[in-house]
Amino acid sequence: MCHLSSYLAAAGGVLAGLAVAAALLSRQRQVLHQQRQALAARDRDRSHWRRLATHNDTTGLPNRRALWTHLEATFSLGEPLGLVLIDLDRFKLVNDTYGHEHGNDLLHEVGRRLRALGPQVALAAHLAGDEFSLVVHGDDGEVEAAAEAAHGRISTLPYEIAGRQVVVTASVGYALAEPDMLPRDLLQAADQAMYLAKRKRCGIRAHDPDHATPPGVVVRYRDLR
Repeated sequence: MCHLSSYLAAAGGVLAGLAVAAALLSRQRQVLHQQRQALAARDRDRSHWRRLATHNDTTGLPNRRALWTHLEATFSLGEPLGLVLIDLDRFKLVNDTYGHEHGNDLLHEVGRRLRALGPQVALAAHLAGDEFSLVVHGDDGEVEAAAEAAHGRISTLPYEIAGRQVVVTASVGYALAEPDMLPRDLLQAADQAMYLAKRKRCGIRAHDPDHATPPGVVVRYRDLR
């Protein structure tokens, strides 16, 4: 009987030890799970802030910073490159008539149409307000085709705004990267072409190197529009 009591006591001690070990293991698992959740949440937050830094929150398209980063990287490769700038015509009238919420819906739809242009467009970006851009990896014919496709997608298909079918047009300018250009030069050349397209109401305009801004002179043509 004494031996049985000893065995039972020993067994009870083992069971108690196992129960304590199981509780500790369960607690460790809970702590590890909480740590993993915290790390995952931190990674999501970081990804969210990184996206906010490089994307426009209205359209979800890459923003001006992302465009600049892409241009710098592409220029370093020395491959054929073109830039298309797009400005919606009379967008302020849309905002004034239908409200900013519907104006944002219009911008989102424009971004969707540009995003679906095709493989020749390496990057579609929303720079600010009603201004968009396309980076085209290709020769002059491919850049021109992308500019015409963008103009057609935006200007010929109506938009549904507040239950109405509304036609919105765009002014499009494009430029090709030249051997002696920097990214800012290409951006200014396309900006000049877009300014002329808007001023002359011709829809699409290519940059004319013979009428380029002199080297070292920086003109913000967007401020003239």
